Amino acid sequence: MDSNQTLNDVLVHLFRDIMDIEQKAVAAQEFRDITSNDLHVIEVIGLGEPKNMSTIAKQLSVTVGTLTIAMNGLVKKGYVTRERGREDRRVVYISLSEKGRKAYAHHARFHQEMIDGIRSALTPEEMAALVKALEKLKDWFSSF
Repeated sequence: MDSNQTLNDVLVHLFRDIMDIEQKAVAAQEFRDITSNDLHVIEVIGLGEPKNMSTIAKQLSVTVGTLTIAMNGLVKKGYVTRERGREDRRVVYISLSEKGRKAYAHHARFHQEMIDGIRSALTPEEMAALVKALEKLKDWFSSF
């Protein structure tokens, strides 16, 4: 297999494997009622100050309409709360509920375990090279 085929194979399998592993980690826990996509919304909302819908949608690279559909489900399941702005009632602020903060922590632990596993398999030099290559890869994908 030449390097182009190998690179394609690695990228396709990495993406699929990460998504599969992440979904299994979610499904095996108390957060069975949400998807990996829901967890990524929860991750963007974060633990800090409430965010408005436009800010969250921009960070996720989705429309506010698409985000509204996901948010309706997360509100119904008790992971997020909505609050109208005090100064401008048209603005809706989103924050995590207690259940949402637990899901956020669970997802953060999954990512930390994934990083720890990769670190343990590589030398410091290999880790530095991997990080450098992945940063370039991210920049290239971000250019679209």
